[in-house]
Amino acid sequence: MKKRNFKRIGIGILFLLVLGFLIPQSLKMPVKGATKQRYSQNSFWFYPWGKSVTHKGVDIFAKKGTPICSSTNGIVLYTGTIDLGGKVVYVLGPKWRLHYYAHLNEIKIGTFSFVSTATEIGTVGNSGNAVGKSPHLHYAIKTLIPYFWRMDESKQGWKKMIFLNPIEYLNDFFDK
Repeated sequence: MKKRNFKRIGIGILFLLVLGFLIPQSLKMPVKGATKQRYSQNSFWFYPWGKSVTHKGVDIFAKKGTPICSSTNGIVLYTGTIDLGGKVVYVLGPKWRLHYYAHLNEIKIGTFSFVSTATEIGTVGNSGNAVGKSPHLHYAIKTLIPYFWRMDESKQGWKKMIFLNPIEYLNDFFDK
């Protein structure tokens, strides 16, 4: 029976964690042709917000069928359908951040695909709990490494340690 070298495995995992943080992040607007006027500057962490209680992302409004590209380079971890988000795509990007794209009309990418900011991953829609509402992309960013210092006393404030404000990143894209 072979003895495992846990020290070597631990060093390997630590190396991968550090490597993920060293990869530069440069986010782009995921909805083709969208401007700052297509999303509310105050929608992140808006309360009350339906079944999810607090809005943990940003809704970018566009015509149904408008192409959605990945906002970052990364790997697609999941594509499929869930109750609230409808047709969704999860992309793991730099800094161990998950980029969540929801309410898609159509998914155009497969799981475990590598994507860049030029890769079309789907189209704007109103699936999931957005049925009957204006077509839009719900875009959220979650970190796999909790930011404990971001917790506060607001509704679901403990979740602020894993949800990042995508509006700040989108505004940075437009302000360049």
